[in-house]
Amino acid sequence: MPRNIDYDRGEWRYVDNHDWCAGFWPGILWYLYEGTQDRKWSSAADRFTRQLVPPGKQTGLDHDVGFVLFNSYGNGYRLTGRSAYKKVILQAADSLATLFNPKVGTILSWPPMVKKMGWPHNTIIDNMINLELLFWAAKHGGNRSLCHIAVKHAETTMQNHFRPDYSAYHVVVYDTVSGRKIKGVTHQGYADSSMWARGQSWAIYGFTMCYRETHKSEFLSFAQKVADIYLKRLPTDRIPYWDFNDPAIPNAPRDASAAAVTASALLELSGFVHNKVKAVYYRKQAIAMLAELSSARYQSRDINSAFLLHSTGHHPAGTEIDASIIYADYYYLEALLRLQKSEKKKRNL
Repeated sequence: MPRNIDYDRGEWRYVDNHDWCAGFWPGILWYLYEGTQDRKWSSAADRFTRQLVPPGKQTGLDHDVGFVLFNSYGNGYRLTGRSAYKKVILQAADSLATLFNPKVGTILSWPPMVKKMGWPHNTIIDNMINLELLFWAAKHGGNRSLCHIAVKHAETTMQNHFRPDYSAYHVVVYDTVSGRKIKGVTHQGYADSSMWARGQSWAIYGFTMCYRETHKSEFLSFAQKVADIYLKRLPTDRIPYWDFNDPAIPNAPRDASAAAVTASALLELSGFVHNKVKAVYYRKQAIAMLAELSSARYQSRDINSAFLLHSTGHHPAGTEIDASIIYADYYYLEALLRLQKSEKKKRNL
């Protein structure tokens, strides 16, 4: 599966089907089919989707089973209703649920980090996105306890994963036995105390999705709080630096992927917010982000075969810096489709 194109190269770097990014390419193909209704895209999407490893063979691997299998099989089932896809999604949800620790109240995001980093029970903000897999399964034939797990994870994350200004830690480490929070740290951000851009975008997206699935007012309120601090600290072009606290700003790398995730999330959030002024504000911000991403400054056009330039993957590790990355393209396309659908809905009112 394609994953990235380095800033100084024109060819994709490919990863195997176990990589956490493996589901984004099939997901893009499903979105292309949704947007065009051209069956060449559904045929290609089906072919790549079926290449992904069945979840029964990777039970309890890590939280990324959601990214891999819900973006692919999930979008495929939504658009085709194929029963074979549904079976895989339900198995994936059961697999993800095995990582839930009821004592802590969250899913163990990275089992390998227990020994590698000495993190007994670690939960990353990215994990919020994959709760959608559990919510979906609980509503489509899976065990209703999956919904409870998702809600509990979101509630615990809301309590422990954020600083007083509502900026997110990347990782929170918990004691496995007592369930208490040990510390908040970073793995891909600038510092433990900094606001890593993509992490904050995962939070905006995740809590918005949790409100959609539960209609719990606390999730809607919290989604706005984590969105507001992100928007307040954006540069004028609305594309964040990879970390809002990097001292190299304004010479630090940008992260178009965080902008794409946030734009998609804000379009959905704007439809839920009861305050009309704030709803319009979120929508305008999202549209402005998409306009900038679609400009010659960020859209790759003839530079390479990705949609977007200037994303940052793992800056501390020195990888995927100022690159085209597959998940940036996925959420960019998702945001464009959401905007298109909302415009169509407005015209039909």
